[in-house]
Amino acid sequence: MSSAADNVIDTSAPVKPIHPFSWTVRREIWEHRALWIAPLSVAGLILFGFLIQLLNLSKIMISVNHLPPMPRFVALAAPFTFTSAALMMTGVVLSVSYCLSALGNERRDRSILFWKSLPVSDTTAVLAKAVVPFAIVPVIVIAAVLATQLIMLLLGSLALTISGAGTSAIWSHATLARLDLTMLYTVVTGVLWYAPIYGWLLMISSFARRAAFLWAVLPWLGLFILEKLTLGTNYVAALISDRLIGGMQIGFNVQHYGHVNIKTMQMINPLTAIAARHFFLSSGLWLGLVAAAAFIAAAVWFRRMRDPG
Repeated sequence: MSSAADNVIDTSAPVKPIHPFSWTVRREIWEHRALWIAPLSVAGLILFGFLIQLLNLSKIMISVNHLPPMPRFVALAAPFTFTSAALMMTGVVLSVSYCLSALGNERRDRSILFWKSLPVSDTTAVLAKAVVPFAIVPVIVIAAVLATQLIMLLLGSLALTISGAGTSAIWSHATLARLDLTMLYTVVTGVLWYAPIYGWLLMISSFARRAAFLWAVLPWLGLFILEKLTLGTNYVAALISDRLIGGMQIGFNVQHYGHVNIKTMQMINPLTAIAARHFFLSSGLWLGLVAAAAFIAAAVWFRRMRDPG
């Protein structure tokens, strides 16, 4: 039998601190499995297609080796570049979908994890959700790209070794390090440039009781129509277009397209196309970040004021 002394709580033992923010971020990852299932699915499809291509890899390598340097580089780098582009696009779609539904779905949740029953402040909850498109999804995308490309490189090397074609070509011309550094830069700058879009969607998700997509799109469509009818200008359309594709134009040298210099038609180092200084000193970037902060602050306010019923 246990004595009464055994049931006494030792108050001198150190108490581990509770970190609501980190646990809230973990909860988002646990509840939204699509954040990692979707990239894995896309990576699986890419690897499946690459496996089919391996059946003719030796013939492809023989034909590629007879090409001039620039077309050869483009041909060998194409599968790895496509992998990066496909997974980065998946990340953007995931981020937009998540932001548009994150706070709206939370209000409709009647389970034990109901949003107002948690001992977490509105600021902590919203910031934890903002971390998902700003950090969690990019990290998952980068990890998926690197893992998929490595598997492709190993499978390609194995296939070439079995066929007797040799692996020197694929290892010497793929230049994965340069391509992946460019990919990493693209992901980081893309997240920063799309920050106001993610902030706007989080605010709409916190504000709209239903039809969040219409609330997110119709105000901008209305402004575009009103401006066109009254002033005959296209400032709203230009603003939207710049926010959607302007980051690539500002973040990269426009005279370089992919890995080819348009003026000289010569193969270039993809890292030379990066215009980091131009990007980080652009007013569009910092104005967008200010707007994103304002939208997220508004999302916190709407979450605090919105009646869960």
